[in-house]
Formats: sequence, C-alpha cells, structure tokens
Amino acid sequence: MDYNEVVTTRRSVHEYSDEDVSTETLEAVFRKATYAPSSFNLQPWEFLVVRDDDRLATLAEVANGQEHVEEASATVVVLGNLDPSAHADPVFDDWLRKGYIPDEDVKEQLLDTVEGMADQSAAERRVWTNRSTALAAQQFMTAAWSEGVATCPMEGFDADALVEAFDIDDGYEPVMLVTVGYPAEDAAEAERKYRRPVDEVVHYGTFEPVTGAEVDETAGESATAADD
Repeated sequence: MDYNEVVTTRRSVHEYSDEDVSTETLEAVFRKATYAPSSFNLQPWEFLVVRDDDRLATLAEVANGQEHVEEASATVVVLGNLDPSAHADPVFDDWLRKGYIPDEDVKEQLLDTVEGMADQSAAERRVWTNRSTALAAQQFMTAAWSEGVATCPMEGFDADALVEAFDIDDGYEPVMLVTVGYPAEDAAEAERKYRRPVDEVVHYGTFEPVTGAEVDETAGESATAADD
C-alpha cells in the first residue's frame, strides 16, 4: 500500500481471522514503529506481546472482558518508561558521534537537563511518557496496516491489575493495549465512520472552538460511535 492508502483505509478492527501473524511480520512492524519521534529522542516505549491463550485470557479479564483481546493473533501492551534518563547516555553518545552536538560539555548539559526531568512529579512524568509512547503506538498501527495487519487501540483496561498480572516494573506506565491480527472477511472494509471536517478542526492564527450546538446533529451522533 502507498502512504495515502494506509492512512485513509486504516481502521480499528474488532473481528479477526484465524490466521496467525508471524513473528517475522511483527518484528518488521516493530522496526517501523521505532522510527517514531520522541522527546529528546529518548524513546521511552516498550512493547509486551501477548500471544499465549492463557495469557490472552488473563489480559482480557484486565481489559473488562473485551473479546477481541483473546480473538486477535496477539495483543500488544504498550508501555512507557517513567524515567526520562533511562536511555539518555546512548542517545546523547550517538548525537556526539554524529556531530549533532559539538562536544562532551554539551552532552553533559543535556544529561543534566534530562536528569532534571526525571526529578519531576509522577504526574508530570506520566504525561511526558504518554506523549512520546502514544506516537510510537500510532506508528505501530499504521506500519501494521501497511503489512495488511489490522489493529485496534484500547484504553479500557485496569492498569493496576495489568501491572500486577504481568509483573510490570513500577517504573513503567501502561499507555494502551493494541490488538493485532489479520481482519476477518469484510471487517476492514465497512464504510468509513464520520470524521470531523478539516475546516472545523484547523485554526489559523486564532483559536475559535466549535461548540456542540454548532455541530450537525447527525454528525454528532456518528461521532459517538465506537472508536475507529
């Protein structure tokens, strides 16, 4: 698929075929996902791939019994590292080696900046890691669809129960779940759900939000449908 086709035909799929997504295909998708941008290029994301039936059943319980967690070929737990400094050394070593920064003094200044970020409140660090990790999750989903693999992002899960059930370290934030699989017949070909028009969501120079009263009633009803 070309880029335009990938972006305009990708959708959230809840119904999957029985065909497994191979490890090779998953790894190809993850390689593309890791090219996502992130704050200071610190790449705080981690991905836990759950494929075993028993583990998928456990994950489905954590996700409020949502059936497509178990019916997918795999479900990916997208995690964000809450420590901005976790990967700072190799990142800034790379910057220095490639000439993005001039010398060791600048590298040390960058490390000090990132270590200062690591001292922020838990709430601030959660916002930080969610922003960057969500970018990687979106890139994962578009990369998957470029391989013909469907996905569905999910935020309806018990984060504390997930951390406990899967022994996730305290330093990681469960950002979302993404189900992964080849779509069942016609599951990815339904008519596209409503999208707000560009002239309603884009503002030039000044911000003037559209109120609920100004939105067409029919469009509003469409927008409340399941995530797409």
